[in-house]
Amino acid sequence: MPRAALCVGINRFARLPDSHWLRGCVNDAEDIAEVLRSRYGFADGEVTVLTDAQATKDAIVDRLADLAQRAAEGRLDQLVFTYASHGTQIPDDDGDEPDQMDEALAAYDLATAGDHWDRASVIADDELHALLRRVPAEVPADVVLDTCHSGTGLRSFDLLPGRMPRFIPPPTPLGLDAAERADRRGLRDLVAAGPGPVLFAACRSDQTASDALFGQRYAGAFTHFWLAALAERPDATRSDTHRAVSAALRAARFSQRAQLEGTPGQRAATWWH
Repeated sequence: MPRAALCVGINRFARLPDSHWLRGCVNDAEDIAEVLRSRYGFADGEVTVLTDAQATKDAIVDRLADLAQRAAEGRLDQLVFTYASHGTQIPDDDGDEPDQMDEALAAYDLATAGDHWDRASVIADDELHALLRRVPAEVPADVVLDTCHSGTGLRSFDLLPGRMPRFIPPPTPLGLDAAERADRRGLRDLVAAGPGPVLFAACRSDQTASDALFGQRYAGAFTHFWLAALAERPDATRSDTHRAVSAALRAARFSQRAQLEGTPGQRAATWWH
């Protein structure tokens, strides 16, 4: 049975001024897709890359739902979802915690709804959880997020030349105030509680992921060092790769710290085999 991947990278947004655009996210998606094909044997037709205008919310959700359904039906051996772009926050719509904000991934068609981003134009953590919990436990699934989970880290972000945060705050002062008052949710909340997909993320929930210049080319700092670690040791365990990425981020003076969430067995396994 095939292995399949969805790699999303969004630099430009339909309704955001170019001052909020990023530069390395499309490179991230294309670079990861190439590694999956060339080094780990994913078939060309099973690696979907959605970038910029292709990466609307509907397009991302439809493709991810299709992969989850194929996994649930026993038609996939392995599933990979990677996302590189802005993260943001929207009000929790469950109603039980009025001061809580949901973490969300911004799609190309990001739009406002009053003081907040329109839920129809972002992928909230609850939605991502609902999609991925359809994947059976026996089907290996990796979720790799090179984005920020909240805006907390913006206060101390090192605004060095060639670096930009991968977080877009709520669109108005009232929305931003609500986000700043909210309790920070744990990293695992972005995907699922308990056993499920392995989550490798660019930073802690209180930190900011960086879009950065490496030589003459932009990339996510996390993705850049993650792919470098895989190139050096393609058969390394997830834990070993996590340690290598963390060391590289520290050495390059990035304040973000990569996070790896999974069971002990998942952490001790290789990335893609």
